[in-house]
Amino acid sequence: MSVRMRWVAAGIVLACMGFAGVGSAQEVDPGLMKYINSVKAVDNHAHVFAPDVPDDKGYDALRCDPLPATPGLFPAPFRFGVDTQTTWKALYGKVPESGEQAEKERDAMLAGLRKAHGDNYYDWILDQAGVETVLANRVAMTPGLKAPRFRWVPFRDALLFPFDNKGLETTPDRRELFKMEDELRGTYFAQAGMKAVPASLDEYVEKVVNATLRRLKDGGAVALKFEAAYLRSLDFRRATHEEAEAVYRRGADGTALKPREYRILQDYLFHAVAVEAGKIGLVIHIHTGAGCGEYFDIAGSDPMLLDRAFNDESLRGTKFVMLHGGSPFERHATAMILKPNVYVDFSVLGLEFSPSELARILRPWLEFMPEHVLYGTDADFFSPGMGWQETTWLGAKKSRTALGIALTAMVRERVISEARAKEIAERVLRGNAWDLYGFGKAGK
Repeated sequence: MSVRMRWVAAGIVLACMGFAGVGSAQEVDPGLMKYINSVKAVDNHAHVFAPDVPDDKGYDALRCDPLPATPGLFPAPFRFGVDTQTTWKALYGKVPESGEQAEKERDAMLAGLRKAHGDNYYDWILDQAGVETVLANRVAMTPGLKAPRFRWVPFRDALLFPFDNKGLETTPDRRELFKMEDELRGTYFAQAGMKAVPASLDEYVEKVVNATLRRLKDGGAVALKFEAAYLRSLDFRRATHEEAEAVYRRGADGTALKPREYRILQDYLFHAVAVEAGKIGLVIHIHTGAGCGEYFDIAGSDPMLLDRAFNDESLRGTKFVMLHGGSPFERHATAMILKPNVYVDFSVLGLEFSPSELARILRPWLEFMPEHVLYGTDADFFSPGMGWQETTWLGAKKSRTALGIALTAMVRERVISEARAKEIAERVLRGNAWDLYGFGKAGK
C-alpha cells in the first residue's frame, strides 16, 4: 500500500520520539555489521514504479494520493532532513536544498542516472542498497521490471467485493478506495472473459476467482497481496457455502446487500482464495498495522484478528506473511509467527522508526522464531525527495543497522553465539525468503 499518508497514523508519535537518521547511539559489533552489509538481501515488500510507464499508477491497487490530505504530519527528517540528506549523499553525491528547487534537482539527477545506466538503471539502484531481489507489489508487471531481480506480487482484494459497494463506503477514504477496487475488478472480469457477474457462487469462484489466480501464477506471480484492512476489519471468519451462496444470489439479482450479510460473502471468498493459493504455491501477503488516510481503522488491522484464519485446518497448506509487522501491534505478531505457516516482515518500519527503535521491535521476533522473519522496505513515495529509489536505499541502510543492534545485544547477553547471529542475519535478509518462495528450486 502506498504510504504517502501513512504518517497520519504515525507522524505525531514519531515527531515526539525524534529521528536519529540512519545512525544509532547503540553499539554494533563491527565484524557482525560487516557481515550483515555483505548479505545480498531479498526485499519482501516494495511498491516499484515501472521505468517504462509514464505517470505510472500500477504500483498499487489502493493508492493514497487521492485520499484527503492532512498537512504537516511528515516528520522533520522527511522534509529534507537527516535521512533525506544522507540518502542523497549516498546516491547522488550531494545534499539537497529544501523546497521546489530540490525536487527539480532530483529530477535532473535521476534523468542523468537513467541515461548513464540505461536498461540497467533499476539494477543499479538495487546494487547501491545491497538488494538482490525485490518483490514488487504491482497491478501488472512491465517489460522494464525483469525477473529474477523483480518478482511480482499482484492484488486480490477486488474479487472479495463483486457487487455494489456503496454501503461499505463509510468514510471519505473508503469512497475513494472502492472506486479503485471497482476499476481493478472490472479488469479482472475482462481478463476472465466475463461481461457480467456469474449467476452462481460456484461459477464466480471457478471462472473468475480461481481463473484469475491461475493466470497470475502463470504470469510470474510468487505471492498475492491483500490490502483488506483499508476496506474492512481483518477478522475473517469461516462462512459456509450455503450462507455465502444465499448472499451471492441476492447480490447477483441486484439486491442491495447489507454490510453484515455482505461480510459473509467476503469471508467465504477470502477463504476460497487462500485455499487455492496454497494449492498452486502462491504465498498470501496481508497488510497489518497502521495505514494511510485520515480514517484508517487501526483497531481492525491488528494481526491477532487473523488468528482464526491462521488456525483453520483447511489453510495449513497456505503460507501467510503479515506485512509491516502489525505495528503498533508488533507484539501480537510475535505470537502469530510461532504458527508453522505464518511469517512477518518489517517493511516500512525501517523508514518510520530509528534503527534503535526497530531493533527493539525485532528482538522478540529474533528470539522466538527468526526463521519466520523477512526483511522488507515498503519502498515508495514518502515525501518530497524520497521516492522509490531513495527509500529502497534508506530502508536497507536503517534495517541492516537495526538488525546489527539487535543481534549484537543478543550475543553480548549470551542469548546466541556469534555464529548464530550471522546465521540469523542471513536468514532474515535472504534465506527465509528463498525458502518461502522457492527461489532456489528449478523453474523458480
